[in-house]
Amino acid sequence: MFTFTDNSFIEAGVVILILIPSIIVHEVSHGLVADRLGDPTARNAGRLTLNPKPHIDPFGSILLPALLALANAPIFGWAKPVPVQPGHFENPTAHMAITAVAGPVSNIVLATLLARLVYPALSGVPEEIVLWLIFINLLLAVFNMLPIPPLDGSRLLPLVLPSRGREAYRQFEQFGFLVLFALLFIFDGALGFMSDWAIWMLEIVIP
Repeated sequence: MFTFTDNSFIEAGVVILILIPSIIVHEVSHGLVADRLGDPTARNAGRLTLNPKPHIDPFGSILLPALLALANAPIFGWAKPVPVQPGHFENPTAHMAITAVAGPVSNIVLATLLARLVYPALSGVPEEIVLWLIFINLLLAVFNMLPIPPLDGSRLLPLVLPSRGREAYRQFEQFGFLVLFALLFIFDGALGFMSDWAIWMLEIVIP
């Protein structure tokens, strides 16, 4: 989409360095909102910090994004999930949905701030890197709103499902990773629409 070097390995490394703080902001946002809604689990686990160490998932934060970047595929990843105990919430279903959506919203807010405050003041290589940072945050938001467990979008469906439907959906959750794996590596181009959506959002947030 946009490049700042002809070396794909260097570009993949830069993408990972951009992705890591983006997914940390995402996970910390989950924990902060859960804490405000009555669940102190993330705070007690030391996860309300921007220190990368407690959050990094070797596969989801480093290996997978690097492979996707080298393959010129849609780039996304994840950190270790922030622990949440819905039993602490007054309304577990609704508050879990609010906690979930906080992650993608944080990425959209971060992308918008960068686009409005930082990007217009730059030119050259730094501009391209900030453009990547904006784009990757928007891509993370799109990816995480897919209604596939354990992604954040899967926490919104119980809001509209009847009790029987919620139970059936809970049974489906154990297969969520298999579905994601198939979409990523078996059905070529199945998630290609995410880049299109992220580019559409990019055109909106950049003045």
